[in-house]
Amino acid sequence: MADDISDEMIEYVGILAKLELSEEEKRTAKRDMGRMLDYVELLNELDTTGIEPVPQVFPVCNVFREDVLEDSGKLGKSAETAVREDILANAPEQKDGAFVVPRTIG
Repeated sequence: MADDISDEMIEYVGILAKLELSEEEKRTAKRDMGRMLDYVELLNELDTTGIEPVPQVFPVCNVFREDVLEDSGKLGKSAETAVREDILANAPEQKDGAFVVPRTIG
């Protein structure tokens, strides 16, 4: 299988990956790709009769929290101001309690 990899294929893969490969890197990539294909070919020889396909190695569950709508008015004015100040503390520039961003319309 490794013999099926041509220099043109390595060049094409380099173009797709937007890589400029030296001749040495192309030879190394060709050798490594050949080894990978040989290993896949070896795996294809395994008898998997009666083995259920496994779509995920680890159990997958929804890790998102419940989306709960909250009214910030419940915080009260002092708490709301503190939250705003905490958020604005991360801003590179702020003015009058708001983020300052570059002008986008002339």
